[in-house]
Amino acid sequence: MSPIYIILIVIAVLLFLCFVTVQQGTVAVITIFGKFQRILRPGLNFRIPLIERIFRRISIQNRSIELKFQAITQDQANVNFSAMLLYAVFNQEAETIKNVAFKFMDERSLMQALVRSVEGSVRAFVATKKQAEILSLRGEIILHVKDQLDKVLEEWGYHLIDLQINDITFDEVIMRSMAQVVSSNNLKAAAENEGQALLITKTKAAEADGNAIKIQAEAERQAAQLRGQGVALFREEVAHGMARAAKEMEQANLDASFILFSMWTDAIKHFAENGKGNTIFLDGSNDGMQRTMKELMSIAQTSKIVTPPGK
Repeated sequence: MSPIYIILIVIAVLLFLCFVTVQQGTVAVITIFGKFQRILRPGLNFRIPLIERIFRRISIQNRSIELKFQAITQDQANVNFSAMLLYAVFNQEAETIKNVAFKFMDERSLMQALVRSVEGSVRAFVATKKQAEILSLRGEIILHVKDQLDKVLEEWGYHLIDLQINDITFDEVIMRSMAQVVSSNNLKAAAENEGQALLITKTKAAEADGNAIKIQAEAERQAAQLRGQGVALFREEVAHGMARAAKEMEQANLDASFILFSMWTDAIKHFAENGKGNTIFLDGSNDGMQRTMKELMSIAQTSKIVTPPGK
């Protein structure tokens, strides 16, 4: 082969090695004889062949990792965590990319340090809390981890975008005891509510009974008052009637025994019609009749009631 062709081939190979393509979402770290030199951005880049070497291609995209670990609370309860960690390169500045490329030997070492840092931060927080508090402190745990790791990750060239705690569980025995506590609390609340409802029902019933008794007593009082007024009016009218009858008999020069006998028979008739089956004993002998007539005559003669005008 002609030397010219060999030289052309060598030049073509060198030209080919001068250009390097960097994919979108990544950057390339260039070193010269093992020392950091510069960063190649996405696209077609030029490098000095045989002198500048691509040490590592670094992804600047978001990355995630699943975590499963245990922690122990202040009251010695085991807590199982299932979490998702989202992180990325802090920025694309040269110093940051340099830290990402050279702080750790490889990606595996970075993952191990990152996972252990998250687990240690969570365990340190959980160790200061009691079992009953953990389930309600999900947000506080995330904030604590971010506060603890942000500065450390920044030194490594990364930052923690998000930490999602997907599940928090306890040992089976603890879960059963917690379920029993919740169940007993619900039963207690139900019993208290039922007791309050029963108390309200009985109170309202007692108030209703009291009001009914008051209404009945007031009605009876008014009825008794009206009955008393009726009896008084009846007696007043009877007295006035007897006085008028006595006065008329006196003016007509009639025997008072006649009208008194008539009043007596009317009274007996009234007893018979309105007695409602009650037995009334009367002395029907001649002596009894005469004695009754004398008593009535005595009432008529001694009556001092003056008949009011219009009667």
